[in-house]
Amino acid sequence: MSQWNQVQRLEQRFLEQVDQFYDDTFPMEVRHLLASWIEGQDWDAASNSDSLATVLLHNLMIQIEEELNRVSQEKNLLLRHNLKRIKQHLLGKYHGNPMHMAMIVSNCLREERRILAAASMPIQGPFEKSLQTNLISERQRVLENKVAAIKNSAQVTEQDVKYLEDLQDEFDFRFKTIQSKDTTDKHNILIEQECYKLQEMLNALDQKRKEALRKMSQIIDEIDTLMGKSLTEELKNWKRRQQIACIGGPLHGSLDQIQNWFTLLAESLFQLRRQIQKLDELWTKVTYEGDPIPLQKQYLLDRVICLILSVFQSSFIVERQPCMPTHPQRPLVLKTEIQFTVKLRLLVKLPELNYQLRVKATIDKDPSFNLSNRRFVLFGTPVKVMSIEDSANGSLSVEMRHLKPKESKSNSGNKGHEGVHMVTEELHSISFETQVCLYGLAIDLETSSLPVVMISNVSQLPSAWASVIWYNLFSSEPQNHAFFANPPTASLNQLLEVLSWQFSSYVGRGLNSEQLNMLGDKLIGVPVNQGDNHISWVKFCKEHLPGKPFSFWAWIEGILELIKKYLLSIWIDGCIMGFVSKEKERALLKDKIPGTFLLRFSESHLGSITFTWVDLSDTGEVRFHSVEPYNKGRLNALPFPDILRTYKVIEAENAPENPLLYLYPDVPKDKAFGKHYNSHQNEVSQPTENVKGYVPSVFIPMSKLPTNGSSSPSPMDLPMSPSIFAALREQLTYTEIENDALPKTVNRPVVALFACFPPAH
Repeated sequence: MSQWNQVQRLEQRFLEQVDQFYDDTFPMEVRHLLASWIEGQDWDAASNSDSLATVLLHNLMIQIEEELNRVSQEKNLLLRHNLKRIKQHLLGKYHGNPMHMAMIVSNCLREERRILAAASMPIQGPFEKSLQTNLISERQRVLENKVAAIKNSAQVTEQDVKYLEDLQDEFDFRFKTIQSKDTTDKHNILIEQECYKLQEMLNALDQKRKEALRKMSQIIDEIDTLMGKSLTEELKNWKRRQQIACIGGPLHGSLDQIQNWFTLLAESLFQLRRQIQKLDELWTKVTYEGDPIPLQKQYLLDRVICLILSVFQSSFIVERQPCMPTHPQRPLVLKTEIQFTVKLRLLVKLPELNYQLRVKATIDKDPSFNLSNRRFVLFGTPVKVMSIEDSANGSLSVEMRHLKPKESKSNSGNKGHEGVHMVTEELHSISFETQVCLYGLAIDLETSSLPVVMISNVSQLPSAWASVIWYNLFSSEPQNHAFFANPPTASLNQLLEVLSWQFSSYVGRGLNSEQLNMLGDKLIGVPVNQGDNHISWVKFCKEHLPGKPFSFWAWIEGILELIKKYLLSIWIDGCIMGFVSKEKERALLKDKIPGTFLLRFSESHLGSITFTWVDLSDTGEVRFHSVEPYNKGRLNALPFPDILRTYKVIEAENAPENPLLYLYPDVPKDKAFGKHYNSHQNEVSQPTENVKGYVPSVFIPMSKLPTNGSSSPSPMDLPMSPSIFAALREQLTYTEIENDALPKTVNRPVVALFACFPPAH
């Protein structure tokens, strides 16, 4: 079943998450119509290759054109119209930057895998539970009703002011008519009746003015309360969910609903402002003793303008935090001289603002907040105009894609803080400014990104990402640059949940409870039974694990990179148990059928994987065999599923055989890994394509098991390091290496070269 078919079968709450990342990035119609073709392309590679991305963009246009021809034959007018519009939009947006499109499609496919994996696993932690509670939906429904009621009240007041204007016009006409009469006629009975009528109209006019002002004051109070509590809190919650999403947590909710609330409130406030100004005009034409308009209008007008300022200032946000396109799953880590993207949005959507707002980006605008000695400037295009057309969902936004940080040569930073933090613990903020000029008001707007970590070398990325995780886990302040002066501790449950997010977001599958328990044991150092264990920042990221030359986070990061580059498909399929101690491993395997094996990550080698199988000796004794861990250098030579397929061992004088039969607990190996085998690689027993002048050959991973009576290994029997093996391979023939150089050790896999002679005729 294709990935897209699996996505369509998800529950509604997961489908809503899918909606979010297809919102304004890549058309879901194209994803649906071209599902098989899209999933068959290497978008990851294209996101780093301009030539490959250009080819994919060209082929995508061909695919869409073929779909256009098909729907034209079916006379599907609506779909044909949408596809033509989508094709023009994609060409216009990505023709000059096809790598950006490839990155977006790659991210969409990755997010789909992450959501599919999340849907197959239970909610594991308090963060995820809190983000998916029904109370949020109920609160939003209440807020929706209140905003709608305010908008309706403003419309009713608009009609009241119109009625008041008509009443005043009639009063003014009658009053001026009486004034035009001769003084001799002013004492007759008709004039007296008319004056009595005017008095009644003036009383009604006074009553209507007071009622209109009272209603306006009430609406202003309701908006003030709504802004001060519900709407501000809702936006604050969204920003917190955005932080969690930045560090791999569940996708945060859409802004469209919040934008609708802000827009309706802004429209209502401008409507009230016009109504107050209209009352002011009416007052200049007709006034009287005790007139309520001059007493209240300025106070109400000031409150309305104050609320308009508040609405606009709150609505200017960073929709997508700064991120390098080369590392889409590591936002908020920026490398000098490398472009990054960031998206700004104004949640008040008014047509009058389209193409009016020029946004300017700066970094570390206020040096007093920055504790770093380093200073940076932004190159590229730091000023860009917001527009509605650039967004598929019709929001007023701007994506700044050509910003590049550069360290300033004149570093006159905070010398008093020199040496306090590591480079990867220094926090910087990117600020954005614009000005709204609307209906005679000039409103200055400013917002800032979450703190970013600036690195100068990609080797600093893992440590910088750890800082991003820790900050966004514990702080919601955008300017808390002194956070790492005294970083808080994390509860074990919090940290384990966040670690699961790292695997879910980065390699498409989170961790189950057994895997998390093993990580908990490794962090705490004892079996995890207590719920109040806390982990310090130093223990997580800086201190070496007991007896190891690396920290816990370095170990995790190495595993993530290994999975992403070499093991992604079998990790997503759940073939890798991964996190299991040697003791647990033996307990799991000891009662299993000989040939049962499992895959786990090495605890002593960074970024390495090994497998262990169980068999029986001639005396019936249970034996366990673990191969030397495979790291990225060794996996470059042969894909890991093919290593499992062709792996051989030599025991005593027996012929080589593959001991790996069943993936734990009892899945036949070919059933578990068959679809991951390299389809272009022939079986080892078959000759490869003949190359003139050479004997065809294949590589086979192999280990030599010791004899039962073997004693402790001599120095020459110890496992050979990859560097020594490489040196020997350069100097000796393969036959010499096999016969003379390779040590006869337990659990030492080597790659042997077998000559495969074609059958005689």
